[in-house]
Amino acid sequence: MAYCAIDFGTSNSAVAVPDRDCIALVSVEKGATTLPTAIFFNSDDHTHAFGRAALAAYVDGFDGRLMRAIKSILGTGIAESSTALGDGSAIAYLDVIAMFVGHLKGCAQTRLGAPVDRAVLGRPVFFIDDDPAADARAQRQLEAAARSVGFRYLEFQYEPLAAAFDYESRLGEEKVVLVADIGGGTSDFSLVQVGPQRMSRMDRKDDVLAHHGVHVAGTDVDRRVELAAILREAGYRSLDKEGREIPNRAYFDLATWHLINSLYTPKRQTELRLMRHLYRNPLHHDRLMRVVDRRLGHALAASAERAKIAIAAGGDTLIEIDPIEPGLSVAFDEQQLVDATREERTRIVHAARETARLAGIAAGKVDAVYFTGGSTGLASLTRAIAGAFPEAELVFGDPLASVATGLGIHAKRVFG
Repeated sequence: MAYCAIDFGTSNSAVAVPDRDCIALVSVEKGATTLPTAIFFNSDDHTHAFGRAALAAYVDGFDGRLMRAIKSILGTGIAESSTALGDGSAIAYLDVIAMFVGHLKGCAQTRLGAPVDRAVLGRPVFFIDDDPAADARAQRQLEAAARSVGFRYLEFQYEPLAAAFDYESRLGEEKVVLVADIGGGTSDFSLVQVGPQRMSRMDRKDDVLAHHGVHVAGTDVDRRVELAAILREAGYRSLDKEGREIPNRAYFDLATWHLINSLYTPKRQTELRLMRHLYRNPLHHDRLMRVVDRRLGHALAASAERAKIAIAAGGDTLIEIDPIEPGLSVAFDEQQLVDATREERTRIVHAARETARLAGIAAGKVDAVYFTGGSTGLASLTRAIAGAFPEAELVFGDPLASVATGLGIHAKRVFG
């Protein structure tokens, strides 16, 4: 039976397969080799779509349920529960994950023209921070989902270590490398020894000097952008008539993908309507209720993500939020992004430093920092990490494909 490697990411996913003596990325959607980790359940015709098609269906206004960042529920209390789809039916969250993994498996089988029952799956260094039991539960849940769609033989590999395999394939000398895999849901670090003399080894445990990571990454940045800019216009951090800050739970839920739908229940809507008397400025409450009544939560979250991407590309941006109110927009720039994400950036840099400390390696002895993951486009974040290792060469891999390619290299060693 054939094999593949799956990078099931929080924000984007990819699949690699053997191609003669090489590893190739698979087309997962209309020629693209990366797929947004999203699924849309269309309640109009009871169908579902993945990736860009899922996002397009949602933007086009079809009735249904959009789910993103589904990897982030693994190991949490939510994972074992079900979610409503908007048409009176419900589905278990783990079945949603199985559907997505099954779609990726199908893409591999289409490319190879054969059934695939063996796979290497990537995993973050920690699914859940500071909770080994929950972390182990998350891997078991992902393994169960993969087995339910026909994978019989499975191996797991840390995502940042996989990225190191991709980097190693282009090296001519041995180096001590800090791999910084900054994705959508986690920031993972591995300090590894790599080089041409090590590539043929099946067991690379001795080459891994330390792993560390935090459950903080791109989606947390999106959340901060939404809170700092968009939701301020709907009353976040505004004051009540007594000069106290308005309760913020609803705003935090609106800025968290997998909690947005919880605001649309009749109970939560009633609770929010009863809060109107608290607002010093009734306009803020009116806007909040429009967001909830018109179910604009996911659209606003997507606007925050686009603003982050625009700033990462090198420019200020204007976040247009017309659905809340015609003509309403918010200016947002890099300094505001830096200020809004200071806490997250500090935690990520601390995790990078801690990785070196755990390995017993001084920062000045790290030869290179290898950046991969979709959130490495944030210049303020990569500068902060680089500043912790001033002697290291900075290397930027393919932000969305390095991990999948490295997982494929590992799969070839295991199954090839």
